Amino acid sequence: MNDKLREEVLAVLTDLCPDVDFEKEEALIDDGIVESFDVIQIVTSLMEQFDIEIDADDIEPENLNSLERIVGMVERKLN
Repeated sequence: MNDKLREEVLAVLTDLCPDVDFEKEEALIDDGIVESFDVIQIVTSLMEQFDIEIDADDIEPENLNSLERIVGMVERKLN
């Protein structure tokens, strides 16, 4: 995993949800740690920050449940 990309994604997430420990949480969606409004903000910010397109099909727990999964999705979109 690209460490620089991981840090950039973490900065975006922390800026939007400063009270969430993205380093530790593994079930952000499943455990309700981030709500649907947060998800929309996260997706929008990631698209703007990295100039990528995230489709409705991508907005699923398997892509958004943890920092690693989010970074993986961003990485796939960049390639």
